[in-house]
Amino acid sequence: MSIPQSGGGTIERYEQMAELLEAGCKPKQDWRIGTEHEKFGFCQDSLQPLPYEGARSINAVLSGLRDRFGWAPVEEGGKLIGLTKEGANVSLEPGGALELSGAPLETIHQTCDEVNVHLEEVKSVSDEIGVKFIGLGAAPEWSHEQMPLMPKGRYTLMNNYMEKVGTMGTAMMRRTCTVQVNLDFGSEADMVQKMRVSLALQPVATALFANSPFFEGKLNGHKSWRSRIWRDLDADRTGMLPFVFEDGFGFEAWTEWVLDVPMYFVYRDGKYIDALGMSFRDFLKGELPALPGEKPKLSDWADHLTTVFPEARVKQYIEMRGADGGPWRRLCALPAFWVGLMYDQTALDAAWDLVKGWDADTREALRVAASVDGLQAQVGGIKMHDLAREVVAISQAGLAARARPGAGGLVPDETHFLNAVNETLESGKTPADELLEKYHGEWAGDLKRIYAAYSY
Repeated sequence: MSIPQSGGGTIERYEQMAELLEAGCKPKQDWRIGTEHEKFGFCQDSLQPLPYEGARSINAVLSGLRDRFGWAPVEEGGKLIGLTKEGANVSLEPGGALELSGAPLETIHQTCDEVNVHLEEVKSVSDEIGVKFIGLGAAPEWSHEQMPLMPKGRYTLMNNYMEKVGTMGTAMMRRTCTVQVNLDFGSEADMVQKMRVSLALQPVATALFANSPFFEGKLNGHKSWRSRIWRDLDADRTGMLPFVFEDGFGFEAWTEWVLDVPMYFVYRDGKYIDALGMSFRDFLKGELPALPGEKPKLSDWADHLTTVFPEARVKQYIEMRGADGGPWRRLCALPAFWVGLMYDQTALDAAWDLVKGWDADTREALRVAASVDGLQAQVGGIKMHDLAREVVAISQAGLAARARPGAGGLVPDETHFLNAVNETLESGKTPADELLEKYHGEWAGDLKRIYAAYSY
């Protein structure tokens, strides 16, 4: 989850909100890669999720990372809730999942090194206190009540609101994990093309990285239950956003959509003020009931931008949000998949040619089918497995064209980071399929074996 924004002064002109987004435009040589991934923590002996405080807890892991590896603390209300270092931060998801939001880096080689160092640091600290972490899209067994809400004001407000809209908002907050990548754009037109391609192809990422076939100790009938949860969370702020594909879409259209999304909060003096369900348009007029007479700052707008949760999201970069959390080696494959598609113009054009004929119903049907059937999904004449082959081939060509070397020049490009998804394409088995195979085979229905087999 995002951290509070700061600075910018009071919004004096309506246009400033779209201009804030447009300020993210960068020349191609300045495009960077920001990888985020979440993982569930649990006690090694009891297999129960971590509380916030105690000898084996989220606080103990954060404190260990701070004390041993030089991370600077982030506190709220006297509670340690995150860490920062060299452009990266470690934060808490509402139910205690630990997230790395990586620094903006130039290559997948660098972002994968960052992921590896982070997981090694976490393992070093957690092994000493009897804690493990696991990469899955949804908590396999734990109930809502077993996963305590972390001590962050934002989460308290969100939790209250999520209980009133949709049916799965609190399940999303506490019991799902994702891996995502944040990528830059060069212009408004570039943002538009990237948003359209990223939204249309999120179902392919959902299918390839599907990793949540269990929930509350049972089979749930989906390859990606995390994706299923997001489909019934809050219709005002989620989805595939058909308006992005309409003529005239750009920064202003995104601004207009976000302005109509109900607010969660206003952040002032280190505290979250309840603005649940209120209108940012009223805020612009000085008529926000939570702060009567006060007009928003640009930082309030930046905060509000973090409270929309579609399958791809525009801030001063684009976030790809459609994949389940997963095993260690797949955490580098997801950013590689999207970088190959987005950072080479020939690849981006090829991806757009692939999807530009789809209508909104097709895109939504692919989203649903990917959640249920993963790589075996079919919508009309589109077979997900065949589509994924085409998309990954385009991505691989894009990475090869980028020709960003690693390992001191010994590795010529970033294509090998797609090995994990190419293996999935060859076998036809996503991580969810592999889990189901083990569950029905060697595990003999004993889901508790998932922890030893898949923990970091």
